[in-house]
Amino acid sequence: MMDTIVCPMGGGATRLYSALTPPLSSSPLPPPAVTNLDPAFCQEQKGAPVCPAELLRQCEEALRGRAPRFHRKFTQLQDEGGAPSSSIRVMQWNILAQALGEGLDSFVQCPPEALSWSRRKYLILEEILTYRPHILCLQEVDHYYDTLQPVLAGLGYSSNFCPKPWSPCLDVEGNNGPDGCALFYDVSRFEFLDSVNLQLSTMRIPTNQVAVVTMLRCRSSGRCVCVAVTHLKARSGWEWLRSAQGSDLLRHLQTLVQKHAHDSAGAQTLDIPLLICGDFNAIPTEEVYRRFAASPLGLDSAYKRLSEDGSTEPEYTTWKIRPTGECCATLDYIWYSRDTLRVDAVLDMPTEEQIGPNRLPSFSYPSDHLSLVCDFSFKEE
Repeated sequence: MMDTIVCPMGGGATRLYSALTPPLSSSPLPPPAVTNLDPAFCQEQKGAPVCPAELLRQCEEALRGRAPRFHRKFTQLQDEGGAPSSSIRVMQWNILAQALGEGLDSFVQCPPEALSWSRRKYLILEEILTYRPHILCLQEVDHYYDTLQPVLAGLGYSSNFCPKPWSPCLDVEGNNGPDGCALFYDVSRFEFLDSVNLQLSTMRIPTNQVAVVTMLRCRSSGRCVCVAVTHLKARSGWEWLRSAQGSDLLRHLQTLVQKHAHDSAGAQTLDIPLLICGDFNAIPTEEVYRRFAASPLGLDSAYKRLSEDGSTEPEYTTWKIRPTGECCATLDYIWYSRDTLRVDAVLDMPTEEQIGPNRLPSFSYPSDHLSLVCDFSFKEE
């Protein structure tokens, strides 16, 4: 691999004819009073739910003639224990806010046409539809109400969205509103129990970073799982703030799990598994990473399972070129409760050759961050 600057900072054709069912969002936040709806995606028509395979075909048709998409494979893992059950597929992805991609992020090697929303929306949906996660955790979402929520609702997902209170997207002319974190789940697989939107704090002072924490019950097994999505403070020099934000999130998670960790008679039940997805903007040597790894909640990072010894993170989860230079780093993670969940499979990373010399984003891939996808199973109680 060529020498790169490893920097511990994150980034800050055809229509789809499918009819969409009414939104299924359980988000407590109302949509903005003024919306700029995208008619190619949001068609207020009644009808049957959208067929994912047909929607994927339409995305591929809209992208016809583009550079080949990344072909990534799942690494199947052998693990002891665990009752045989269908896996839960989880996707973590910073999709790159549209306003930031076209405005503040300055991807100097990416052609402007590759950053247009008219193209990127198809690439984003294609990535999601290719892997069909049961739980989808996204950061830098600034097209929630006009695109992602209605389209994914038609595919059977319910969702919660938490915008950043002072989103940098609002500083970009022609923006689509603030970016934030969004958590989607397949309602055929999970029953909604509880959810909270958090503005992360440090020393009790609110920050601009947020998280969505949702408690779900698996319909097939009856087991509960607590899922969180977050996006911590970017840029070098803010390591202390990321650490404080991570500690605040861990405290909130412990509180929510304890709230639900009792049966109807009030007796203590077994621990509720945690899944924590996020762009931490922190490389594995940072304090916030160590805090999660050493947490009394018993967390482990799923993507370490790709390494030969099971203890090393991938070489990169983001790779971009900005005016300040090239940045190749691991900043994104899926944390899980190692005592109650097992990792069945992990999606591998595309190679440097696949990513190409101009790095990300590109005509092949819509974000400067790569998606992380894992299959999990509940261990035996």
